[in-house]
Order: sequence, then structure tokens, then C-alpha cells
Amino acid sequence: MPRVPAHLRESALGMLQGGMRTADVAMAINCNVRTVKRLRQRYRETGWTADRPRSGRPRVTTPAQDRYIRTSHLWDSYRMATITARVTPGKHNPSISAHTVRNRLREAGLRACWSFVRQVLTRHHQQQSRLWEQTHRRWTRQDW
Repeated sequence: MPRVPAHLRESALGMLQGGMRTADVAMAINCNVRTVKRLRQRYRETGWTADRPRSGRPRVTTPAQDRYIRTSHLWDSYRMATITARVTPGKHNPSISAHTVRNRLREAGLRACWSFVRQVLTRHHQQQSRLWEQTHRRWTRQDW
């Protein structure tokens, strides 16, 4: 569920203090009436409207590491996330996963390069390919 931005929370409080009805304020900022009621109640109890801190998984990377990941992929857009994960410097956590790198790139609006897996050609395969090419080089459309 999207949160009400800070500027809309402040304007909603201004409207409420100006004497507008809760339903009209909710319609003006395009949210539920219950949201406006909770906002007013929280302001009465705490005196502030900012989002309260929430519990959650702490981030593995620091903001400096996030910047390094973003700039390294802007320099080399074909760099794989596994390589970036291996070489990302940091004191707090020396190793981060490639999935974390992909998440940070997604947050920045970038994409990591995926390694392309294909069958390895042996010498025999290469020789057969060259032989086929040489035999079919002079074919016309009618021959095909």
C-alpha cells in the first residue's frame, strides 16, 4: 500500500486545523478517511507526522558500497553482478552476494549483465563447421 507523502500529510493537517471535514480532506489528498483519522490521532499524541521507524532486515551494504556498485556498472555496463560482488570493497562486510548487487542496480534503474551459457565447440566441431562452409559457399538460391 502506498504511503502518503510528507508534504500531503502536512497539508492534510493544515486543512484539518483550518476546519475542513475529515472526508473532504481525504478526498482532497486522495486517500482513505481512516488514514486521515489516524494521522490526526498520531499528531495529537506525538506532535509529529513523520513515518515512524519500522523494524526490518538491515541493509547489507553501506551507502558508499551502493554508490560504488552503481558507478562501476555505469562505467562498464557489461560487467556481471558476480564480478562486482567479488570486488566490492567494504570494512563492515567483506563479501556481498550477486543477488544483492542486482537488487542495488534495480534500485538505481540499471541492469546487470547475465552470463550467456552456450555449448563449447571442440576442434572437431570447428573443423566440421569450416568444411560445411567451404562446401556450401558457392551455392545459389536454387541450390538451397
